Amino acid sequence: MTTTTPAGETAVVGKLSTLDRFLPVWIGVAMAAGLLLGRLIPGLGDALSAIEIDGISLPIAIGLLIMMYPVLAKVRYDRLDTVTGDRRLLAGSLVLNWLLGPALMFALAWIFLPDLPEYRTGLIIVGLARCIAMVIIWNDLACGDREAAAVLVALNSVFQVIMFAVLGWFYLAVLPGWLGLEQAGIDASPWQIAKSVLIFLGIPLAAGYLTRRLGERAKGRDWYETRLLPKLGPWALYGLLFTIVILFALQGERIIDQPLDVVRIALPLLVYFALMWGGGYALGAAMGLGYARTTTLAFTAAGNNFELAIAVAIATYGAASGQALAGVVGPLIEVPVLVGLVYVSLALRKRFRSESAATGATRP
Repeated sequence: MTTTTPAGETAVVGKLSTLDRFLPVWIGVAMAAGLLLGRLIPGLGDALSAIEIDGISLPIAIGLLIMMYPVLAKVRYDRLDTVTGDRRLLAGSLVLNWLLGPALMFALAWIFLPDLPEYRTGLIIVGLARCIAMVIIWNDLACGDREAAAVLVALNSVFQVIMFAVLGWFYLAVLPGWLGLEQAGIDASPWQIAKSVLIFLGIPLAAGYLTRRLGERAKGRDWYETRLLPKLGPWALYGLLFTIVILFALQGERIIDQPLDVVRIALPLLVYFALMWGGGYALGAAMGLGYARTTTLAFTAAGNNFELAIAVAIATYGAASGQALAGVVGPLIEVPVLVGLVYVSLALRKRFRSESAATGATRP
């Protein structure tokens, strides 16, 4: 990373494009539009569900795939080995993402939503879906290690395909039984969850890899990253907003009738983001990773792949389910919280510099 000036550090949001800078606004507009459509157009839900692929509305499936593809096309797959030698970073990420993260969300879901099993299950699914998307944006704004972020995102992608179904079965069926808690009434088998993961993660992952491979082979990396990626990037937001419109159109009546439920879903998410980001930062600092990789570790631990969580919830429980609503609330909370944490991270950067100067260490 190149050194930025203090003035640059104070203009975090200004570094975003207009589209990204006002993302919370666009999400709010998409939610309102969905609610209005659901109210004004009778039978919209039936129409959206009429065209299905494996139990999923085709418009929703298209939105989810479009949402994930551009981000996965940004990963530099040929440079993953530049960070894989840092075993402390990889081990810390695996512990945070695949041991602590799901367990923490499981605990928070039961603490905050003991009487709302659908939302509780939706939050647990969110906890299992580790970051592979917008975390790259937050990491870059906070001057984290770009290559480390790419490696951890790719690592999470692989682990999601392998472990998501197993952990879903464990946290929704096995662990509650051991603890004497109510078990989730899942009709889907682990294979059905794995199938959703393979469809909604495997397809865009393969498409992203092939796009980069073929694009760089045809016109080079400079053209690919300066000309093609800027054109692909906004489609992630378009897909997200389109999906939110459709989901809120299906959920409109429920949201209007039960607004307090939305607030109750948001509360454990706020606690989760704060604890995971803080824990990631503390762990990175304790391991001596330096500012850049500590920041990357913290943001990859705090972020979640709500696209995947929504996809799995829809495929397993239906687009109009409480589980899907819990996933939809996620990005509305994540975006402003993680933007705020970018400011916190940049403020902590000065402390890292002071400590490095005092010990004679060099900046990462």
